[in-house]
Amino acid sequence: MARGIEIREAHFPGRAPIDTYGNGGFRFADMSHRGSILCLPSGIYGWDMDMSQPLSIANFRKVLDEAAEIEVLLIGTGTDMRPIPPDLKAVLKAAGISSDPMNTGAAVRTFNIMLMESRAVAAALIAV
Repeated sequence: MARGIEIREAHFPGRAPIDTYGNGGFRFADMSHRGSILCLPSGIYGWDMDMSQPLSIANFRKVLDEAAEIEVLLIGTGTDMRPIPPDLKAVLKAAGISSDPMNTGAAVRTFNIMLMESRAVAAALIAV
């Protein structure tokens, strides 16, 4: 039986450093993804987020679902650093996650270093 194209949620089932970023996406594990990504203990996921959207608790639900395995969350906020709203920061802290906002380039570099050190790190990276 012939099947049409199957569209699935963008997901890489592993941890991998980010090789490059820019032009609206990221390259990692010999793959590329257009758009923002979440780098979590369970893998790398496409993230429906861009610089025009506010950072909200709802946008970080998948991060909170894996809170037990995350000590540090790096938030790449795009081309410019923007603060984490107090309510989001409080929810992350209550889940045992230390959050650190920075521009996406700095977040990618810091994530790669912490990943290499086998730290319990995750990253929410808004594409630039």
